[in-house]
Amino acid sequence: RCKMKTYPKDLPMLSAVLIFMNEALSIILRAITSIINRTPSHLLKEIILVDDYSSNDDLKGPLETHIKTYNEKHPGLLKIIRHQKRQGLTQARVSGWEASTADVVAILDAHIEVNIGWAEPILSRLKEDRTVILSPVFDNIRFDDFELHQYSPAADGFDWALWCLYEPLPAAWYALQDETAPVRSPSIMGIFAADRKFLGEIGVLDSGMHIYGGENVELGLRAWQCGGKVEVLPCSRIAHLERAHKPYLLDLSIALKRNALRVAEVWMDDYKYMVYFAWNLPIENPGIDFGDVSSRKELRKKLNCKGFDWYIKNIYPNLVFLPNIVGYGTMKNTLKEDICIDCGPVPGNTPIMYPCHEYSTQHIFYHSTGEIYVGGLRGQRNRVDRCITDPGNGDLPVLEQCDTAVNKGLNLHWDFKQGSAVINRSTKRCLEITTASYRLVVRTCTGQRWNIQHTVK
Repeated sequence: RCKMKTYPKDLPMLSAVLIFMNEALSIILRAITSIINRTPSHLLKEIILVDDYSSNDDLKGPLETHIKTYNEKHPGLLKIIRHQKRQGLTQARVSGWEASTADVVAILDAHIEVNIGWAEPILSRLKEDRTVILSPVFDNIRFDDFELHQYSPAADGFDWALWCLYEPLPAAWYALQDETAPVRSPSIMGIFAADRKFLGEIGVLDSGMHIYGGENVELGLRAWQCGGKVEVLPCSRIAHLERAHKPYLLDLSIALKRNALRVAEVWMDDYKYMVYFAWNLPIENPGIDFGDVSSRKELRKKLNCKGFDWYIKNIYPNLVFLPNIVGYGTMKNTLKEDICIDCGPVPGNTPIMYPCHEYSTQHIFYHSTGEIYVGGLRGQRNRVDRCITDPGNGDLPVLEQCDTAVNKGLNLHWDFKQGSAVINRSTKRCLEITTASYRLVVRTCTGQRWNIQHTVK
């Protein structure tokens, strides 16, 4: 269907921005060549390379030589901007936007190859509506053999830690019975295209973001909350080269955690606590300096943006808010404080005590309504959350899917206050540990006490 689609003749022109930091020269050249070969020349105004302070020698003189060669054939097509210090992905994207001059800007990674007909759907849609932020459909190029794997179109979403994920295509899209139609999407994955001036009007990207991560969710929220929209275009396909490792920090979670808090503080109102819960951070003094967000809050006010409540109800109802969390983090018995409640082996549904490590298999969320969620905060309509239940016989607690446990009337409600017993409301048995082997059991209460890492006032 995409191949048969026709587009208006008088489409706006495009600036393609390629961001890199210590990328292989051959990969950058593949990206440039694919853009030149697969974008109608009358629509491609420029290709802007942004170097975020690479140290590789072949990205200096040798790259300049290649740029010169391209420009001999296509005068003035390629430009390069070089940061004088490492500024991170978000600022590199902002630098590319600042240097662009066409009506439409596509902000891409340098480890991509565009497919045939990638640009026309973008330019045509932005000609119809300048307020849309557009994402192509990504295909995957494997880094070890460069084989192309085609992905199906999907909407782009995120969880409460603001990690990206794919969402199923919305029912309203299927109802159109047109597989070339734009897909309404809660967020973007990373690379995107937009009307250059509109992107500027809504504040481009948050350049207070560090290194990597979260900037895409921030743009998606800002677009929707401030009068724009986000769509995925099934007919615009870009292949993304997966990488064996990211070139920035070894542990990206440090930057992502910080960036996630920035997004939460500016855009998520009272829902922001879910981000703290998902990253297992104390709400008071999280110990993370997420920088000055006053100018972003100012921008939100100036643009008269809607609240996150409107966004979650109208744009992303699949993201589930859990309003009753009163305790979260690891959970320990006072008899032995170096072991924590843990999901236990997978597959399997028996929670266990295990040396504390604070990864998500030991993240507990206790609700004022009595449920004890174990194993990370999913908070998605189509993903499984598991709760501790007392089967009523035997001495082993059982993890059950929380919604199923409610429907089946299983014993999933527990009374617990910090520093006291965990008592099942139905069976009156307690969650305890055996004194010999420290096994997690449910049994007649003997007065054992538990503590959870963080409490919510």
